[in-house]
Amino acid sequence: MTWEQFIYFAIIAVALWITGAVAAWKGKNRLTIASTVLGLLVFFTFILLMWISLERPPLRTMGETRLWYSFFLPLAGLLIYTRWRYKWILSFSTLLAVVFICINLFKPEIHSKTLMPALQSPWFAPHVIVYMFAYALLGASAVMALFLLVKRTGGKEQEKPINNQHTALTTEMDICDNLVYVGMAFMTVGMLFGALWAKEAWGHYWSWDPKETWAAVTWFAYLVYIHYRQMPTHNPRAALWMLLTAFVLLQMCWWGINYLPSAQGSSIHTYST
Repeated sequence: MTWEQFIYFAIIAVALWITGAVAAWKGKNRLTIASTVLGLLVFFTFILLMWISLERPPLRTMGETRLWYSFFLPLAGLLIYTRWRYKWILSFSTLLAVVFICINLFKPEIHSKTLMPALQSPWFAPHVIVYMFAYALLGASAVMALFLLVKRTGGKEQEKPINNQHTALTTEMDICDNLVYVGMAFMTVGMLFGALWAKEAWGHYWSWDPKETWAAVTWFAYLVYIHYRQMPTHNPRAALWMLLTAFVLLQMCWWGINYLPSAQGSSIHTYST
């Protein structure tokens, strides 16, 4: 399997995901689930074949991590749709997945079999895969937050403490919370896997490398959101802005770090370049 075959798997997977998203709007739940799952299987088949072809997990370059993110986005959208029947978030997660797929199609990266010694740890693959799933869930929470800021919290009446309201906003904020709880749990597990990987590869669990520093900042940002939501008199708009800010920090941790001068030549996590 080579990178040139990606376009064929991507077209089939995207067609199935779009079919599932359209079916959701028409109330055809079985077709929605079946089509989306089939698309996920097609896409994962390419990831698996790449894994076999490269003789390593396809997790080394940004392009390879985007493969996983493109896979997990529709999966997160499907989980939300199955649990809460939110049609629009399944459509939006599919759209985001298509964006990341297009980036990989128009800006392919070199996918060599070579892995530097530090990446040959058994902790490397679970660390990145768990993180990508966490990113997908937290991405869904950010989409939900943006939707609520635009559609649900425009009036003064909606800016009262959430605890005193029994409206759709309360339910939707709870969905944001649930996505953050699960995403935060996977992020925490991913950080623990990363610490074990660092211990094996570099001899220490944590070194405050620029990447690790931003990972800690992101983790604490979501922790602040969780604690703020527990306050009896919190403001919903403030909470949603905090959630969007945390997602921006997450993007900085994921790929923005590669453009910081502090990481150039000094970060042990710039192996993808």
